[in-house]
Amino acid sequence: MDPSIEWENSQLNDDVPFRVFTSHRHHTWAKTYHSFPELYIQPHSIQEIQKVVNLARRCRRRVVVVGCGHSPSDLTCTSSWMVNLDRFNKILKIDSDSNVVVMQSGIRLYDLIAQLRPFQLAMPNLGSIDNQSIAGAFATATHGSSTRHGILSQSVLSLKIMLANGDEVSCSADKNTDLFRAALVSLGAIGIITEVTYQAIPAFRLQWSQSLHPLEEIIADWEKDLWDRSEFTRIWWLPYKKKAVKWRGDKTDEDLRPPPSNRWTGALGFHTYHILLYISTWIPTILPSLERFVLSVQYGFRHDGDHTTAVEEGQTGLLMNCLYSQFVNEWAIPVEKGPEALTRLSAWLHGDQKTAQIPYDLEGLYVHAPIEVRVTDTSTKPGPRPYLDNTVPDGPTLYLNATLYRPYNTDPPCTKRYYEAFEWLMKELGGRPHWAKNFSTVTKEEFYSMYPRMKDWLRVRDEVDPEGTFVGDWHRRHILPNEEGKTPLRLEERMTKTKPAKGGGVDWFGQLPPKYPSPQSSEESFDMIHNAEAAKNAILYSGEGKIEKTR
Repeated sequence: MDPSIEWENSQLNDDVPFRVFTSHRHHTWAKTYHSFPELYIQPHSIQEIQKVVNLARRCRRRVVVVGCGHSPSDLTCTSSWMVNLDRFNKILKIDSDSNVVVMQSGIRLYDLIAQLRPFQLAMPNLGSIDNQSIAGAFATATHGSSTRHGILSQSVLSLKIMLANGDEVSCSADKNTDLFRAALVSLGAIGIITEVTYQAIPAFRLQWSQSLHPLEEIIADWEKDLWDRSEFTRIWWLPYKKKAVKWRGDKTDEDLRPPPSNRWTGALGFHTYHILLYISTWIPTILPSLERFVLSVQYGFRHDGDHTTAVEEGQTGLLMNCLYSQFVNEWAIPVEKGPEALTRLSAWLHGDQKTAQIPYDLEGLYVHAPIEVRVTDTSTKPGPRPYLDNTVPDGPTLYLNATLYRPYNTDPPCTKRYYEAFEWLMKELGGRPHWAKNFSTVTKEEFYSMYPRMKDWLRVRDEVDPEGTFVGDWHRRHILPNEEGKTPLRLEERMTKTKPAKGGGVDWFGQLPPKYPSPQSSEESFDMIHNAEAAKNAILYSGEGKIEKTR
């Protein structure tokens, strides 16, 4: 550990542990990015989190909070300090009358689900996986697939956040509302969320069925009851066969009944498909034929109308197996634009440029299946919307997810052109990209146009973290303004280089402060910079965007 950090730690004269590792290699779940934080820190208490923030400020370091690293982008990459809250993961309180749960923010969703089970409680909704921490799941607007539920943060009643000055502040719909709306989709740039108060529901069983249909039938049912007939609905579209698997789920009191299985639904099918995807990296023309394999092996379907059913615990039935390392490019568009999106993208992939009207060459390009289609509706529940909520405010939102697998961590050759064409279409249809995914063509100006309340998010972010303790290159590259004549924020981290990682993916390197403060001057310099206020004042919001400082 750098001597200046050790010296600053010694000056705090406290007994609070500083639990650090100095040789941690971080990578995203998909191993798309790797980085090498100077310190990897696992605090166990609120006092330890506060110590991390105060030391980082004194030592001029950026702080990044990471859970499972499920985002395949470089959002969580750093060469500075990385904080993992896996040991800050307790349920603090369960109110059996209201079903309100108070928990520490590092708890993983699978652990939360397991601890709620003895109390006959559950989460109302889930995305495709349960590996994320509760705070990480809503920090990027994670969603499930239901017109009766919105994004996961809609069940969050209040938060506590450790701000850059080391103070823990509470916020909710009624208290510090601006901070609450910024933190519900924080992108890790507001502070460290420490506590979550969450509205759970009674535990439930889920009866689900999935069936094979022609794409034309899915589009024909769009305006009927495709998305409303069941509480949970999602579509997996196989573009070359022009087929779709429709999955529906509803709460039930029936006895548990496991999904059907055969020798191909286990390890044999998993590894066979993985090998075939790897071969397609060099022979992409086999990909249309692989859709038949996916239908027969992954789903067990051969003909239209084939179906399977099961009854599972609700929190199990909503999950899906993500299979392999992957790029994911998911966009939110108005649900009424769905038929046009599917029709035009299907036409483009089949060479019908007249119908597609997508100005990108298809020659030699083959993509993976399935393309995932999901829906949410955040307009059904009153309350303050997150400033960076990517859903439609006055009706259902459709999500299209163009997944490309990375078999054995090998990038598919079609990625750049496919995603450029896909994003072009999504933008033309009024779409917004999922914050945690692999979008690549969206400019800052487009982001500002997509999000009318972006200025409010930026204002709150600047007020609670004026020196950029939680700001990285991803934030500057995509959403933070580049103002002429202004230097980067004092603690902001910028990427200096990337290089191919051994075994696949990208090694990411950021810039640490060019000059460490000497032991004789660091504390004096710190007090001058912060006007002796940073460690003494709590920043509170009036709900009108007005800052109050109290001793």
